[in-house]
Amino acid sequence: MPLHKGPGRPDERPRSMNPFYGEANPVVEMTEAPPRHRLPEGPMLPTTAYQLVHDELMLDGNSRLNLATFVTTWMEPQAGVLMNECRDKNMIDKDEYPRTAELERRCVAMLAHLWNAPDPEAAVGCSTTGSSEACMLAGMALKRRWAQRNADRYPSRDARPNLVMGVNVQVCWEKFCNFWEVEARQVPMEGDRFHIDPQAAADLCDENTIGVVGILGSTFDGSYEPIAELCAALDALQERTGLDIPVHVDGASGAMVAPFLDEDLVWDFRLPRVASINTSGHKYGLVYPGVGWALWRDEEALPEELVFRVNYLGGDMPTFALNFSRPGAQVAAQYYTFLRLGREGYRAVQQTTRDVARGLAERVASLGDFRLLTRGDELPVFAFTTAPDVAAYDVFDVSRRLREYGWLVPAYTFPANRQDLSVLRVVCRNGFSTDLADLFLEDLTRLLPELRRQPHPLTRDKEAATSFHH
Repeated sequence: MPLHKGPGRPDERPRSMNPFYGEANPVVEMTEAPPRHRLPEGPMLPTTAYQLVHDELMLDGNSRLNLATFVTTWMEPQAGVLMNECRDKNMIDKDEYPRTAELERRCVAMLAHLWNAPDPEAAVGCSTTGSSEACMLAGMALKRRWAQRNADRYPSRDARPNLVMGVNVQVCWEKFCNFWEVEARQVPMEGDRFHIDPQAAADLCDENTIGVVGILGSTFDGSYEPIAELCAALDALQERTGLDIPVHVDGASGAMVAPFLDEDLVWDFRLPRVASINTSGHKYGLVYPGVGWALWRDEEALPEELVFRVNYLGGDMPTFALNFSRPGAQVAAQYYTFLRLGREGYRAVQQTTRDVARGLAERVASLGDFRLLTRGDELPVFAFTTAPDVAAYDVFDVSRRLREYGWLVPAYTFPANRQDLSVLRVVCRNGFSTDLADLFLEDLTRLLPELRRQPHPLTRDKEAATSFHH
């Protein structure tokens, strides 16, 4: 969440409202709007308050046309009803809401089976507010396990823990390293490799490495990182040096895609070095925000000292979370979706989404103005940039012009060592149908003649222009 400062000197001059707006008496009531940066002096009718908020929110973008976000923007009406029925239940009150707690436990068990835990009954896990919290919890477990193994020399000036990852990781990993005082060791991009290199990652490891993060679905281009090759490089490192470095798989998106569409891809608990996995239920888990999941291979992978046991709400409740109170609606919706779709249903939904992504990517490439970096054949996501001979406009111009049609398509520059490369990225989600893909392509095609007539790219401030939020 961004930090917000006060508005400085807000303009609080009286603002006239249409007196025939809402249920107020059109002659004597509601002739002025309430203040926006301080509490109003008295109450107003609920319909009027609703209309004021509703009207301001109309200026937001249309979430269904947001091709930047990975987050679910459509669910069935029955799921919405179920979430509405559960929104007043506090997830942490497991003694008061035992059936909600049971649904959470079942979801963890289902994911343990889905991700091939060696003993699904022994796997441990929890729901979170999203993958960012799940990653924080996984990182905490990695650090605590490392600290236990190095209790004879940590804490000390010579033992600073580090975490190895690709430069393409989601920003939550940089936050983790900052908040928990861990050195972030990042493998840069090189050439046409836009994610981690297994050998380069192994070369960055030493006796202070708490773990290595592999991303099953990079937000920069939608590609899977080679988790099996990463584990193999760390196996070889252990044979040479004795260093036993665990791997955490950040499967925010891919952990709910690969099990259904890429069953032969070995990336999960089948690899003994994988200690933990997270995913976002609110991404390709097909649930509205915010719900995530964190699972550990077994109890040994999650130090018991990190688990708090509280009883002031009634009963003994083990909890491992950064947040405490939160609604149970998303967990109920996740269980609903697991029941509703099953393996075959998820496979059908994810395959359709991948088919839309691959088809649209090929059609974008056929326009001739663009070069594909990825084709939507891993995550249903593809990234593209302008062709080498395109000089009149850049990806930021394309993003800005598409916004005029309602499409939110992020344009951004890659990190080290590919800051020279700026791309557009399209995220295809459930609900982004073939028909919508056709409309998107029509609008993009309609823009090209005008863009080609530009004298040069018009975007001066690339940082201000970017709409990339990964």
